[in-house]
Amino acid sequence: MKKLDLDVLEMVVTVADVGSFARAAELIHRSSSAVSQQVKTLEDALGKPIFTRTTRNVTLTHDGSVLVEYGRKMLAMRAEAWATVVRPEVRGSVTIGVPDDYASSLLPPVLRRFAVAHPRVEIRVIGMQTTALVPLLKDNTLDLACFTRPKGIVCEKIRNEPMVWAAARGFRSVWTDRPLPLAVFEHGSTARAHAIRALEKARIEYWMSSESPSLLGLLSVVEAGLAIAPLPKCSVPPHLLHLGEAEGLPPLEDVEIVLARSARSARPPCDFLAEQLMRDLRS
Repeated sequence: MKKLDLDVLEMVVTVADVGSFARAAELIHRSSSAVSQQVKTLEDALGKPIFTRTTRNVTLTHDGSVLVEYGRKMLAMRAEAWATVVRPEVRGSVTIGVPDDYASSLLPPVLRRFAVAHPRVEIRVIGMQTTALVPLLKDNTLDLACFTRPKGIVCEKIRNEPMVWAAARGFRSVWTDRPLPLAVFEHGSTARAHAIRALEKARIEYWMSSESPSLLGLLSVVEAGLAIAPLPKCSVPPHLLHLGEAEGLPPLEDVEIVLARSARSARPPCDFLAEQLMRDLRS
């Protein structure tokens, strides 16, 4: 392979974005084996690995990071050329609201691909809890909202996301304490409600060690080994433990991630971002 095939580069960039050959294959509508084989062929041609593969993770090597940086630029030029010719009218702005636990884990690859395909569209992201985003959607401050399903809002389901108990490594087993110390989002949080319901059903005593509107606030307490947190699995950093029934903790209900649109979102930029979100985040 003496030339860098843009379709193969897209595979490499997508695998780098999502950290999984299987998930990348879904996003680009190819089989997992085809993606693996194409990447392996490219690695053979380069004479060096692009990814380090383990049973749980796929990470870029140093050379892989360099290649991905160039790949992004090349793919951006291809997408911009296409958008300029095919969709010259797609310009404007989109304001999307998303809780910060989803913003940090789910949105970056989606927004990156959208920005490449639609360079003339400005994107504004507002990060707040779902309960705070609902009124902004109703008064048209937001065009779109990607959040946990609230009551009284017309939404389109994206996917169910498993919830886990998150805890720090290297500390004592704080999850065995009774009452159980919890780090939770503020009132109105679905994750909080699921945790309380599960603990009360299991008759496990608990206390609110920390309450925060932000994921960062919860993680700071968890990483200090002071509490455990009930979180959507996608939001848990890889350095934290996922706890469950093996550790004496009750299972948690999934949360439902949805996409909602405001009355003013009937515009092409909003339509295209909504399509991208549904396509990339559906499991």
